[in-house]
Order: sequence, then C-alpha cells, then structure tokens
Amino acid sequence: MLDFFTIFSKGGLVLWCFQGVSDSCTGPVNALIRSVLLQERGGNNSFTHEALTLKYKLDNQFELVFVVGFQKILTLTYVDKLIDDVHRLFRDKYRTEIQQQSALSLLNGTFDFRNDFLRLLREAEESSKIRAPTTMKKFEDSEKAKKPARSMIETRGEKPKEKAKNSKKKGAKKEGSDGPLATSKAVPAEKSGLPVGPENGVELSKEELIRRKREEFIQKHGRGMEKSNKSKSDAPKEKGKKAPRVWELGGSANKEVLDYSTPTTNGTPEAALSEDINLIRGTGPGGQLQDLDCSSSDDEGAAQNSTKPSATKGTLGGMFGMLKGLVGSKSLSREDMESVLDKMRDHLIAKNVAADIAVQLCESVANKLEGKVMGTFSTVTSTVKQALQESLVQILQPQRRVDMLRDIMDAQRRQRPYVVTFCGVNGVGKSTNLAKISFWLLENGFSVLIAACDTFRAGAVEQLRTHTRRLSALHPPEKHAGRTMVQLFEKGYGKDAAGIAMEAIAFARNQGFDVVLVDTAGRMQDNAPLMTALAKLITVNTPDLVLFVGEALVGNEAVDQLVKFNRALADHSMAQTPRLIDGIVLTKFDTIDDKVGAAISMTYITSKPIVFVGTGQTYCDLRSLNAKAVVAALMKA
Repeated sequence: MLDFFTIFSKGGLVLWCFQGVSDSCTGPVNALIRSVLLQERGGNNSFTHEALTLKYKLDNQFELVFVVGFQKILTLTYVDKLIDDVHRLFRDKYRTEIQQQSALSLLNGTFDFRNDFLRLLREAEESSKIRAPTTMKKFEDSEKAKKPARSMIETRGEKPKEKAKNSKKKGAKKEGSDGPLATSKAVPAEKSGLPVGPENGVELSKEELIRRKREEFIQKHGRGMEKSNKSKSDAPKEKGKKAPRVWELGGSANKEVLDYSTPTTNGTPEAALSEDINLIRGTGPGGQLQDLDCSSSDDEGAAQNSTKPSATKGTLGGMFGMLKGLVGSKSLSREDMESVLDKMRDHLIAKNVAADIAVQLCESVANKLEGKVMGTFSTVTSTVKQALQESLVQILQPQRRVDMLRDIMDAQRRQRPYVVTFCGVNGVGKSTNLAKISFWLLENGFSVLIAACDTFRAGAVEQLRTHTRRLSALHPPEKHAGRTMVQLFEKGYGKDAAGIAMEAIAFARNQGFDVVLVDTAGRMQDNAPLMTALAKLITVNTPDLVLFVGEALVGNEAVDQLVKFNRALADHSMAQTPRLIDGIVLTKFDTIDDKVGAAISMTYITSKPIVFVGTGQTYCDLRSLNAKAVVAALMKA
C-alpha cells in the first residue's frame, strides 16, 4: 500500500499529489529535496526518511520530479514499473501545458490525473501478483547431475578428457579439409628433419607452436646466458670487510662525542627554541586560516607542453577536430553518455575516490542529464564533465557549515568552555593536528586547555606536554596580561578517558578557559570495546564539536572508517538521539599531489564538512578547504 505519490516541478510547484495512508507528504519530500536533490546525491533513486522509503524519478526534459513513498518494512516489487508508467502517461497527456515553461501556466493548469493513476496502480499490482514465485532448482535439473562422477575426477599431471577431445576434434577438422592424403603426409614430415608448418601442408596446434618457439628461443639465447653465468661465477669473491665498523655505543668512542648536552630552557635547547619561534612567526599569518591550494609545480610545464603540438596542426585539421562530437539540439540518452561516464568513473577511481562512490557519482550525473536538450555547439564530453564538476563542488559544500570562532564567542557569552573532541584510527595525526588547531586558536586570542585522554598509547601524554611547552613559548603569559593561554590537563595512563574529560571541562569552567580540546586514543573501527568507550566519552561529556581525523592517503578505507565510526557511535550510545561525527579534519594532504579523492569520499558518505586540512609538519600548516581548487585538481588529467 502506497503512502503517497506526488509530481512537482524542479522550481517547487506541486502539480499533482495522491494521498494514500499518510496524511501529509511534505516532511519526507522536503527531506528528499534537502538531502538528495540539492546535494547532487541522486545515484540510486531511493531515499529513506524515518519509517518511509521514497523512490523518485527525474524528467530533465520537462524539469519534473516524480516521487512515491511507502513503508520501509514493505517490499513492493511493482513500484519501479508504476513510477515509469505514471511518468510516461503524465508527460504525454499534459505535454502542451508543461512545454509552456511558465509558472503561471502550471498554476492555472488543471491536472486531473487521479483516475489514470488508480488504473495504473491497479495494473501494476495485478502484474506483480501474476508473476509466479521462483522455485529453487533441484540437483537433478542441473548440468552437473547429467555428467558421470568419473568425468569430474582429475588426477595431477593429467589433462581433462574434455579438453583433450576438443583439441583432437579441432585437429581432425583442420586435417579433414585437405583429405586423407594430408593425414598420411603428416607423420613422415615430423620424422624427417624438415620444418613442420603450414607451408609444408601440415598445421600445428597452438600448444605445439608455443613449444617449438620456446625450443628455438632456448637454442638461440641459451649459450649466451650460460657464458654470462660462468663469467659471474668465475669472478673472485672478496673476503673480509674493507673498513671496521664503528658502533655508536662502543667503548672506544670519545667522551666529547657522547656529550650532547647544550644549554636548555625548561628542558628545551635555547637555540632550537628561538629558531622554531622565528620560523613559526615568519610563516603564519596571525589568526587567519588560508585556503587550500591544490596546484602543483608541474601544471605550468604541462600547460606549455600541451600548447606546443597545437601550433603544428593545420587549420583544416583543427576545424574538423573542433566540430567533431557536436551534439546539436537533441536530448541526451544513456547510450550517448555511457562511454564518457565510463572514462569519468575510471578517472575518479584513479584519483583515489572510493569505487562505490565513483559509480554513484556517475549514476547521479546520468540521472541529472538524461533527457536534457543540448545546445547546438555542445559536446557530450564537455556537458558531462561540467555537470560532474558542479556535482563535486556541491558535495564538498555540505548543508551545515562549521564556524568554530563564532561558536566559541557564543559559548563565551554563556560563560562556559567550548569543547571539541578528536577521534579517529591509529596514526592519522590526531595529536599533531590538535596542536595545530591550538596554535590557530591562540593566534585568534582564545585560551586553550588540552585534555590528555589518550591513556593507552605510550608517549601520548609526553607528546602533548611537548606541544604545550612549545605553544606556551610562542604565547607566554607576559604577552597576555599574565593570563595562561595554553595548559595541559593530564592524569597519567590507564585511567578512564571519559572521567578525565569530565574533570578537564570542570577545570576549564573554573579557571576561565575558552576552549577544551579533548585528545582520544586511536582505535580501529572494528574494535567494539574501544568504540564503546569512545561513545561513552561523547555521551557523558556532550562536546560541542566531534571531529573525525582521517588521512588523505586512503581510498575505499575512508568510507569504511566513517561508516563504522558513525554506526558504532549510534549503536553504543546510551542517549536516545546519539551524537555522531560533526566534521572532518583531513591530514597529510601534502603527500598526495593531485589524488584528492579522499575528500570527496569522506564528505559524500557523511554529508559533513571538512573543517581543517593539514598540509605539513609546522603549526602553520593548517588550511581551510577550497572546494573549487580540490575539484580542479580532481578533474585534471
């Protein structure tokens, strides 16, 4: 039983609606428009909203959307046929009203479609009942049952009998064409030393030809290989070491070499600390987060090389090349776009986009362009490429935008700290990028408390202690009227991470810190106990922002990590409405050149924005995502 069926234009005008079980279709349809149509995620033509499943079809020629909704627990096999029949009949029946392309004509038009829809619904339901249920095939009906058991037994080193019979039949057919005399001549030709081949009236099978060529190759090149092996074996081997090895921990080392002590300040060498401070001060703009630049140094050279061959081409060839592939005023079909979309899909996968997401992106572009009328001087390739670029830019700019500075100032007005929790798998750079974000917040004038909740990994607390000391040297209390700008809150190892985070938030509230950055232990997405502990930390402390830290090197793994992290947070949470990931920190972006597909995979699978991008090892190597630059690097050949 259907809940509703509605037809509306892409401009938002509802042309016709059928109400079944459901009282209103406004909420589910608005969710479909907001989450799928506006976000360019129309790859699989279905959408789930609460207890309903929505299936839709786009008519790009007349700018229409057909949506049907039914209960998620039902399996209605006739829905696809129904939506195709309704689309075909409605378009043909009201073609003149729709082709006027004006909102006033659509509003004034009367679309009396109820009787036709009920007839199509009745026919679709009857056709699904007529279809007989599929029965499982018995073993007696299969081809394997017809074969004897002896024919399926193969011994090692022996060819299967069927293949041997087929090869004999092929040889018999070839020899039979020349008559019985050819078969009698074949035997003496092999026994005599004459070369056997088609020129002598005898044809060889493929295996015999390969064997003969292999023997000829060994006869030609075998002697040279034996000589080279003998010359290598005859060369005298040097015995002993040329020079004795000097070990660093050996007893013969001088005491001066072992003395690494230099004048230090708070456990840090003074010279190194001053150099680091000057380096960081010189490279980073104060408090401003620069946009990500994906252009490589090879772009200019590639552009120059690409312009050189074009100058050598003739004018006539250039004109024909320019006019080649023009579509004219016709509507695009799946067959027209199939070859271009296949190339685009392979290109996206080569750029590190997850394979499933690349398929869904190309399917979404095909649904968007199918039936659309092209201009006179437009090619299929350029049209598909432009539509894909627009979809990718839209994906990288999700619905919710995270503005940390604005949210922190709002928390200051409420006199409470702004809490950010970092989570992710092992080794992606959570602690390093936490320090980068701390430096960015300090440059903007906010005080930071770092909570060391990674009580599992050896050296995690010491790493954060080193970052805190460095950041304190960059922003000492003397420059901020005696106020401590950055501090580490730690309770050692082996403690409960959720309890440490709760104490850190209470300490920050009492001491007047603006931001609390909670560092957590790295964990794999399949580790249920550790994922339960993370869900407990997030549920108990209710942070303002949950950031997933992922590296740009991964492809399909990014989808698996994000899906399972979100699923684990939802399954192991004790709250009625579980807290999921709010944003993404993409690290190691400086190691991938133009293979930026992980950014697409992560934002597509979660619909969450990439808040920060890590591009290096210093505190200033933090950028905001530039969607157009990432898409340009992704589409570059």
